[in-house]
Amino acid sequence: MAHWTARAGSLLGKAGRELRRVGRSIGSALDTDPYELLAYYGYGNAQRAYVHGRVLEVRKVSASTDSDSSFRNLLNTYRRAEADPLPFARVTIEYEETCIAMTADDEGFFSGWIDLVEPVSGDGEWNEYKVSLVEPVHPEVKTPTVNGEILVPPASARFGVISDIDDTVIQSRVSNFLQAARTVMLGNARTRLPFPGVAAFYRALRDGAGGDEKNPIYYVSSSPWNIFDVIAEFTDIQKIPRGPLLLRDWDLGWRMLAASRHLEHKTTAIRNIMQLHPGMPFILIGDSSQHDPEIYRQIVGEFPNRVRAIYIRDVSASIARSASVKKLAEEVLAAGSVLVLAENSLAAAKHAAENGWIKSEALPEIGEEKRADEGRDSTKVPAPDGGEPSTGKPPVVIGDSKV
Repeated sequence: MAHWTARAGSLLGKAGRELRRVGRSIGSALDTDPYELLAYYGYGNAQRAYVHGRVLEVRKVSASTDSDSSFRNLLNTYRRAEADPLPFARVTIEYEETCIAMTADDEGFFSGWIDLVEPVSGDGEWNEYKVSLVEPVHPEVKTPTVNGEILVPPASARFGVISDIDDTVIQSRVSNFLQAARTVMLGNARTRLPFPGVAAFYRALRDGAGGDEKNPIYYVSSSPWNIFDVIAEFTDIQKIPRGPLLLRDWDLGWRMLAASRHLEHKTTAIRNIMQLHPGMPFILIGDSSQHDPEIYRQIVGEFPNRVRAIYIRDVSASIARSASVKKLAEEVLAAGSVLVLAENSLAAAKHAAENGWIKSEALPEIGEEKRADEGRDSTKVPAPDGGEPSTGKPPVVIGDSKV
């Protein structure tokens, strides 16, 4: 039965993609709507970089405001989801002294590695690249170009951070489909809520124990690329350190929601980042609602002595799930790292400070922001449901915390 459904889902996905490809190709030829180029945040080192983006017709998505109604948010969500891509569009990428051509897929997405003619010079951290549309062209529409940015960790960086987004940084409630759908469809970047204290904790990680280390932070999520702008705006509003967002294309088909797609996407993205920086240790941050502990356990095995710690936000009410995460923590310890099952950002931050990865002086700010995010002072609007209440449970650390 499982084999039959997987096969049917695969065929459905292929048929759907082909129908959309033909329809959108015809539509693109007849439509005079202007084209839009999206250049997502790239990442790289001094010798090479990974860039990705999308070519589509202008979505007419309005900028979010504090006064947006649920209807306006729903309309913008619909426009993002129904964006008409330009299948198999051809673009050129210019970065430093290198220029290459790329061809988009049937959904308008393009991506790939750029091997530089000359290494990146300087210590600028964020470096600009340019994307230009080569084909298709329209006689009545100006050919678009857009600038994107590539993160290259400076020499001052002591470690990198790879973080999940949903239910780790943003309160998404992905374990409850109806609540998650309502949050995404009826909200915007200004109504989405962070987990208490997460922004101050991530700023402390970026600063490191030295105070200005500029440690890179990468965000890996199974959220769709359609909401890239929402997440990017959310991090800016909440003052969460900017970093590459590695999201996922949600193909039509039953396999779209399969756990295997989630595991494959996140594992591949994390693997690429760590291979790009072979001498850099990492801290991995996720939550217990999905498969982050299992993914991070695999990464620890593949990259011995490269993972300083795994911080898992305990968002599951299931006793069985907590027990399974603790079992994984024992495996992580045996593989040479440590897994911390923490209730909130402050608990994880205290562990990081004890190990010399962030300044201990940052803890009061993290605690103050945590209280503000929880609505326990007048500086921020609390979560409509009161947020995630603290029970005061200490973090669970399997093994010696000094690693």
